[in-house]
Amino acid sequence: MACLVSLSISLFVCLVCSHGHALSLNYYAKTCPNAESIITQVVKDAAKKDNTVPAALLRMHFHDCFIRGCDASVLLNSKGKNNAEKDGPPNKSLHAFYVIDNAKKAVEALCPGVVSCADILASAARDAVVLSGGPYWDVPKGRKDGRISKASETTQMPAPLFNISQLQQSFSQRGLSMEDLVALSGGHTIGFSHCSSFQNRIHNFNATHDIDPTLHPSFAASLRSICPNKSGAKNAGTSMDPSSTTFDNTYYKLILQGKSLFSSDQALLTSPKTKDLVSKFATSKETFYEAFSSSMIKMSSITGGQEIRKDCRVVN
Repeated sequence: MACLVSLSISLFVCLVCSHGHALSLNYYAKTCPNAESIITQVVKDAAKKDNTVPAALLRMHFHDCFIRGCDASVLLNSKGKNNAEKDGPPNKSLHAFYVIDNAKKAVEALCPGVVSCADILASAARDAVVLSGGPYWDVPKGRKDGRISKASETTQMPAPLFNISQLQQSFSQRGLSMEDLVALSGGHTIGFSHCSSFQNRIHNFNATHDIDPTLHPSFAASLRSICPNKSGAKNAGTSMDPSSTTFDNTYYKLILQGKSLFSSDQALLTSPKTKDLVSKFATSKETFYEAFSSSMIKMSSITGGQEIRKDCRVVN
């Protein structure tokens, strides 16, 4: 059951984003009142056919917002000599772009030239969480689509190998706090990871240990069997947590048991503040849901675009 989270942040009606123009909850009230329900229906239909869609959309939105703000730059195709973000190393495994295309097509049929691809992606990410059993929040709208997308800039993404100070720096550069870091990391409760993202913890960890000593031994053994050293299996990997299509607080419980996948997940236990938040979220799903919703609104309000694209894959 999706839980309705009431938030007191910015009293909801209007959020001013980093580039000055305000987002608002009723942005399309007059110009395209049914936009959100149309997007929700498209996401629902896609998730019914493929249960990996929700995790893919949530991740796509994160990866969009962390490079140039939430401007749908992650949706643009590479063109000529320009390699776009979607072809950068951290984004190679992004998928389900067709869901955003379908939503855009449906919205354009009703209100041509009105709803940005960036807003469609932000709404779809919220729908993805709700469909997975997570919290509902009202998405502030009014983002514009960006015209620049460079694969080289994806090196700015926080990486699964990051330690706590690297994570803190990456988030604070985007105006996000330590609480936002811990809450948004909870998105790792849904989805799948390839071996390459956690290989460092199970083979040649450091000069002393082959395996990261903070990993639970039986969990490390199962990861090593899925991802043998130097295995070239391109699609090998494992689900982010055992309930990989259910949005819940299992992720935090696993961190405390030494059963998280990434170094960056384990890193949340290495500072008193973040460790305290991990414990808090592991204890109460409601507390996590409230924090996650609030942090999603904050992250999705980092903006940077200029136009309303007609086709989400190409600039106007």
